[in-house]
Amino acid sequence: MVPSIEAMLRVVAGFEELPDPALEHIALSGKIIEAPQGEVLFREGAVAEALHVMLEGHVGLTGTAADSTSAVIDIAGPGTSFVLASVLTGEPYRMGSEVVVNARIIMIPAAPIRAAVTAQPAAAMAMMRAMAAELGAMTRQVVDLKVRIVAQRLGTYLLNLVGESTTVHAELRLPVNKGLLASWLGCRAENLSRAFMALRAYGVETHGSRVLLHDIPRLRAYAAALPDSDAVSQGIAAGRPPIETILGEAFRLRSSRPRES
Repeated sequence: MVPSIEAMLRVVAGFEELPDPALEHIALSGKIIEAPQGEVLFREGAVAEALHVMLEGHVGLTGTAADSTSAVIDIAGPGTSFVLASVLTGEPYRMGSEVVVNARIIMIPAAPIRAAVTAQPAAAMAMMRAMAAELGAMTRQVVDLKVRIVAQRLGTYLLNLVGESTTVHAELRLPVNKGLLASWLGCRAENLSRAFMALRAYGVETHGSRVLLHDIPRLRAYAAALPDSDAVSQGIAAGRPPIETILGEAFRLRSSRPRES
């Protein structure tokens, strides 16, 4: 039996806290769409008309800098929603969205979501928590771009694909191509290749999109290691922006090409 849209939304961050009447009302207005690779869901600057909740596949979220260059801000996967703030406030989308792996998506018009938030304080709090989680993930990513080298960021990405499993070994396939992954990690393709080579010392073996992790505890320790204090000091002396600026960038959901490592 295929679960209802209401049941599907109940396991998505934010929606699981919605009062039953509000969730039922929102679910009734939603529809499931099939989006092939390459389809543009919305463009940066367009009026926010709907919220997208991922069921299957992956969607790349991109931002454009002042010089018209673009960068991948995030890659949304199953069980996530995105650009909730724009939907709730009626502000234009702060990023664009393109399907990178064939996707099934719940698309919910903005109006019933805004109505539920306006009418019910409990619904408003649930959506605020969802926005806080979305912003928190974005903030962590921006800070990682500033203080961790590419190989560490790549190691963290691979570990996230494995999840919280306690296993020592794992085999997986990259869900997106390496060009897109490089942009998301804040580097060029050649830097990504060097990062994969560096991770060989921590048990990472690659065969195209197939990745073997031979020593997950060792990789986890490396990816979580704090940067050398002298390197951080040199970065500050070289003019890296203070943390207030970094977090400000995250709050504005603006993208900029990070310093390459």
